[in-house]
Amino acid sequence: MERALVVGHSGGIGAALASALTAQGVAVTGLGRAEGLDVTDEASVAAALGGLEPGFDLVFVATGALVIGARGPEKTLRALDPAALAAQFALNATGPLLVLKHALRLMPRDRACHFAALSARVGSIGDNHLGGWYAYRAAKAALNQLIHTAAIEVARTHPGACLLALHPGTVDTRLTAAHRGSHPAVPPAEAAANLLSVLSRCTASDSGRFVDAQGLTIPW
Repeated sequence: MERALVVGHSGGIGAALASALTAQGVAVTGLGRAEGLDVTDEASVAAALGGLEPGFDLVFVATGALVIGARGPEKTLRALDPAALAAQFALNATGPLLVLKHALRLMPRDRACHFAALSARVGSIGDNHLGGWYAYRAAKAALNQLIHTAAIEVARTHPGACLLALHPGTVDTRLTAAHRGSHPAVPPAEAAANLLSVLSRCTASDSGRFVDAQGLTIPW
């Protein structure tokens, strides 16, 4: 791998990914709010990615949020708010797909390349045994479907491309601090190493999968 684009490079996992890739000798381009990129605004995405030259071996979308504004994950239906649901979809589902839409021209057609977006195990419908967290769960489930659907189309023009929805595990970041309870969490650097290891093992034949930090398939 020679070049990588990390969207959301200032966040916990994004920063760790950028650092790990740089240590491997990869030329990393980082984009985020500091560079004027807002993944919920297509004009912003188009402008930020429009100035980049093609040839990225990896495009990694590390954006996302469990709490948006004052709205955290819901425990009951009574707490469901349509505006909060829409905000979750805009950031956690539509945003990564907009990045893919405008990053596709940056990805090589004649060799292997990867596009990855951070998903979450709680977005699995088959693995949902607790309920709650309506908006975040639904947005991540939508992201998984969008990545899977896009993988089918992208294979026609980029046969070497591998698109993945990745669950990083529970990571010790500001996003998880208030909601993980006693659940064990790994440092961002360890999560980044795990995710990069998964990417190194996945090929075009794996495109469209929803996998965890060990590369195991998570049920839809």
